[in-house]
Amino acid sequence: MSIGTRSQYLRRVLASYVFTKNNQLTFWHETPARNPAARPDVLGPYWMTFADKARYPGPYDADGVPLLDYHGDVGRHHNPIAIAQYALGHYNAYIESFEPMHFERFATCAEWLLNNLLPNERGVPVWAHHFDFEYFKPLLAPWHSGLAQGVGLSVLVRAHALLKDDRYLEAAHRTFESLRTPIEDGGVLYTDPRGDVWIEEYIVHPPTHILNGFLWAMWGVHDYKLATGSSEAAEFFVACLTTVRNNLHRYDTGFWSLYELTPQRIQSPASPFYHQLHLIQLEVMHALTNEPLFLEYRNRWGSYAARRVNRSAAWVYKAGFKLVYW
Repeated sequence: MSIGTRSQYLRRVLASYVFTKNNQLTFWHETPARNPAARPDVLGPYWMTFADKARYPGPYDADGVPLLDYHGDVGRHHNPIAIAQYALGHYNAYIESFEPMHFERFATCAEWLLNNLLPNERGVPVWAHHFDFEYFKPLLAPWHSGLAQGVGLSVLVRAHALLKDDRYLEAAHRTFESLRTPIEDGGVLYTDPRGDVWIEEYIVHPPTHILNGFLWAMWGVHDYKLATGSSEAAEFFVACLTTVRNNLHRYDTGFWSLYELTPQRIQSPASPFYHQLHLIQLEVMHALTNEPLFLEYRNRWGSYAARRVNRSAAWVYKAGFKLVYW
């Protein structure tokens, strides 16, 4: 990143983190919570509650679809990941309460996702982000994400079940295929040299294998399998599960979890929020698979978070990574 670009990025970070109350982080940084009503063998309540996200204060567009405010020269935009997670929060609330408001907000966002699942330059149906985003390699609009494809798929299959509209099932079929399409062909799937398959949250080279995004996308595959009985989805979920089994140890620093597997010399530890999210996601993975590995890492990483010295070390390490690479 050039000095000028770094300066612009730092101004944007200050605007988001310090000088404004309502910004895109207002949406993302909820308290992660597993949904105890979700069952691994039934397509019903989503795996996390997303209760705080369902109470998002806005802004919204004229139809009631949430916008995220990135401030600075980016401004307000639809973010497909946020829209899908907001929809799932209201789906959970509707299943619990049957209040019409939750139904309407879920349906509104499901319709937005249906209408905005469009072919990219390679003809693959994706939810595009129409704004530039600063990662350690900038993402230039329009960019797409394996995380968006996964959580969007979780919305589509529930919309089909709830609304009885086959348009959602047809869109779910297309979204599932996008998850299995290699990056070089316009999709979001990367196969590493050892044959492990990764659904990539951010499409960059070399890939960074963001853990939370991969796990959320896997839940979309699982939801599609429950909704359709697809043997291809079952096989793909097992392939992704094998990747997690083979690589989960790489996210363990011995005192904290890593956010991603960056190619740089300095690793990228999770922020306190994402470390807590990892704990909840590992609980869900254990519930979905009954594999002791996930409970083992959940307990280990939970013990890391309980120690103040570990929390302080992770903060210092994360700050150093940002300063050097961002």
